[in-house]
Amino acid sequence: MSFFGTYKKLLKNKARVRFATFFFFVCAATVFLFLRSHEVSGKPLISSISPSVGSPGDILIISGSNFGATRGTSYVDIAGSRVTGSKYRLWTDTEIQLELPSNVQDGLVSVCTTAGQSEPAFFANKSGIPVTARTDPSITLPSIESVSPQSAATGELISITGNNFGTSRESSAVYFSANRSEPAAGAAAENEDAQFIPASPQDYDYELWSNSEIKVRVPDGADSGQLYVRTGRGRSAYQSFTVNFPAGKKSYGKQRTYVLQLSTNIESNGDGQDAPITLYMPRPATSALQPSAELEEISPEPLIADDLRNIIFQTQLKKTAGSKQSFSATAIISLYSFAANIDPKKIGGYTDTKRPLYKANTVQDACIPAAAPDVASLKDSILGKEKNPYRQAKLFYDYMTEQYRISGSTRSGDASELDLIRDKSGDAYDFAIIYTALCRSAGIPAVPVCGILAENQNTSRCHWWTEIYFEKYGWFPVDVSLGAGLQYNAFTQVDDARNFYFGNLDSQHIAFSRGWNQIKPSISTSKLVRFPRSYALQSIWEEAGEAASSFSSLWNDPIIVGIY
Repeated sequence: MSFFGTYKKLLKNKARVRFATFFFFVCAATVFLFLRSHEVSGKPLISSISPSVGSPGDILIISGSNFGATRGTSYVDIAGSRVTGSKYRLWTDTEIQLELPSNVQDGLVSVCTTAGQSEPAFFANKSGIPVTARTDPSITLPSIESVSPQSAATGELISITGNNFGTSRESSAVYFSANRSEPAAGAAAENEDAQFIPASPQDYDYELWSNSEIKVRVPDGADSGQLYVRTGRGRSAYQSFTVNFPAGKKSYGKQRTYVLQLSTNIESNGDGQDAPITLYMPRPATSALQPSAELEEISPEPLIADDLRNIIFQTQLKKTAGSKQSFSATAIISLYSFAANIDPKKIGGYTDTKRPLYKANTVQDACIPAAAPDVASLKDSILGKEKNPYRQAKLFYDYMTEQYRISGSTRSGDASELDLIRDKSGDAYDFAIIYTALCRSAGIPAVPVCGILAENQNTSRCHWWTEIYFEKYGWFPVDVSLGAGLQYNAFTQVDDARNFYFGNLDSQHIAFSRGWNQIKPSISTSKLVRFPRSYALQSIWEEAGEAASSFSSLWNDPIIVGIY
């Protein structure tokens, strides 16, 4: 008889065999449950990291539990890169200390052991985040000894010599008298800098900053009057400076102030999703046309509040399971109407084609198909032998407003703007992108501008237009879709929209982005959400961790809650 046959017979006839069998299975189950619970409890848990914003070479301290008494084969992962063994300074069951490597990137921090991977924490590389300049009490106020030359046109380079400017610019700036017919109103009027305009890093105005010398270009929107240097210690005395206007002086006219509500909601559709989600909420742009964009009532506390182009929030999806989590901010924006007052005969070709502003805004990027064959072919057919950049820009504008039909509704996000060239019909996004592409293809610096078009206290729409740059003149706005007949509620009636919107702009264009914002994912395996043809031009709006399987989001267009 086989073993199992004999065992079956004994199990049937012997009570002691039945009891021994029962006891064996109870013990086995107990051991299994013990090992299972030990495995779960052994999963590493991060309670905090310090600092959450740091630089290569800093010591990162990770506090928590279940790290293990020794490191062994365990490791720390930062932004998808494993920290090598030579960087660890301390490893205990509740604390890890390591030196941040030279190539550390923004991203998620996890502890990985044989028991599993911890929930992540977020780390940011300090070098990539604008910070308030640190001040040294022993350093006195900045002082200017000379400005050379003492007069220049917009975009021309000047040298400021003196003392105590600081060894690097950080948040310091050079301010010039602003070209405005109306003084700043509201909260901005209380700011000492409100009647001045700073040189713009986005326009690559700063070319040198040392403790004793600054080389800076005269910013767009500057006027004759005074300039000064402001650092973390305060500002210098005023220095007289003259701005030349060889091709005409712009007029910044009617000012309006808008109060906008920005918001989005996130909801997890599954229970227990243990994954982070990062939100990149666009913040309003600043420029000579829109010099003030203040944020208030940001809720909840953002992960990064002082990024130049976004408010960055982060949360865990498990916190939103079964309920919505809201993220919001209030924006107070002041902007001006604009009249070009330009003399086309005084606009010449570009002599400084090595300037960073020129190089950055005359090439193809992820948003502008400046090198597309269809764009190049159309450009050549429109321009012929014309070489003057002003007349080239006007030829593009006239062709598009005459030959293309504008649609009042926005097309789907996956539609190609190049369809406009073939179909001769498109929306405001198509018009702005193709016009910008034509200008760049012809060697005219141009940026797409994206935001909302205010129509009244309660109504607005996403909108897109273009700014082009003329040497010694500055930025020149062009709204091709309004010139082509796009209907909207103008606060002041425009009798000849086609002529008006080449070089002029009302104070209803609220900008959220000037140019394309290429956001780098914090980890390579994250799930990305994009919203093409929305109120900002950026590559990522949401970034979810790998474990995110089911969640929904609602991004509301900015709501106008007040106009002043």
